[in-house]
Amino acid sequence: MKLTSRKIAFAATTALSLAATAAFAEDVPSWCGPDNATLALLDGSGGNSWRQITSASAREEAEKCPSITDFFYADGQGDTQKSISDIKSFAARGVDAMVVFGDAGPAVLPALTAAHRAGVTVVPYRQQVGGEEGVNYAKFVSASFVSDGVNFGNFIKREFPDGAKMLFLSGPAGNSVGLEMLEGLNSVLDERYEYLNPAPFHVTNWDPALTQQVLTAEIAKHPQIDVIISDYGASLIGGLPAFERNGRSIPAITTESVNLLGCFWQDKQANNPDFKLLTRGGGNENGRLAAQWAIALATGGTPPETSVYTSEIFEDSVTGEPSEVQCRRDLPGEIYLSAKLSPEKQLEAINQ
Repeated sequence: MKLTSRKIAFAATTALSLAATAAFAEDVPSWCGPDNATLALLDGSGGNSWRQITSASAREEAEKCPSITDFFYADGQGDTQKSISDIKSFAARGVDAMVVFGDAGPAVLPALTAAHRAGVTVVPYRQQVGGEEGVNYAKFVSASFVSDGVNFGNFIKREFPDGAKMLFLSGPAGNSVGLEMLEGLNSVLDERYEYLNPAPFHVTNWDPALTQQVLTAEIAKHPQIDVIISDYGASLIGGLPAFERNGRSIPAITTESVNLLGCFWQDKQANNPDFKLLTRGGGNENGRLAAQWAIALATGGTPPETSVYTSEIFEDSVTGEPSEVQCRRDLPGEIYLSAKLSPEKQLEAINQ
């Protein structure tokens, strides 16, 4: 299997009527209020399968609310100026609420603030954009990457009680996901655990090709790598065979679950005795929680009890708890078996 990165076909914008679908719902969730509203999901960089499935998950959540009359989508395509333009455009069109994955961080804050002041219910999520709730946007829906770091750190400490040499890979420089995960790791691990990467992490931009380049270089540089820590498991696969080509076992890995990685582990673990694997859930439901908040605030519904999404451990190859490593060979590698979105709908999302 090969992980591919596809552009969403409706990369500029799409509008989907949701009222008809939602009308058939037997139970309207409490976060869906009585006031009609339109909702836009703005992705800073929507070209990989994780983003496509997460966006589809948020759309599926919006379909549960008959008060949402239209759902719009825009892909910033990794271009900060396009992301800013998308935010301004939807604010000018009078959309009632927008959920924003602000890949560019604080660079999009002025546009978010202007939309907020114009009366749009603005809910950035997952990536820190700076600013304050009630001043620059309505609500920030975060993810507890610190808890992910704690979970990964506890696994590393359990499997390497005397210390380890570690390689930590994350996305763009300064991204809050990697920084918060590092905080969690460091709360568990002491000086016996050495990071081989430049501080605070190796920059990969969550790009499989760049990740492969980084891994290949680090494998050649370091004769001992005990653990690879990554917040995006799908990007790792291309670089891992370099261990075998150099006569070394693939090391332990802590990362995010994805079908491609589970199948790779099942194929490789017999000949790689050091290849232990711990994964957390893919985090696609973070988009659902952000949609719930935006809909609740825009329609007069009851907001969710929390604004922090927390991923649970999904697979542990050592203990088998809560699950052994999973693989569905009848499905593409891009599928997230930990996601609530059905595999069939995930396939639709990544094939658009």
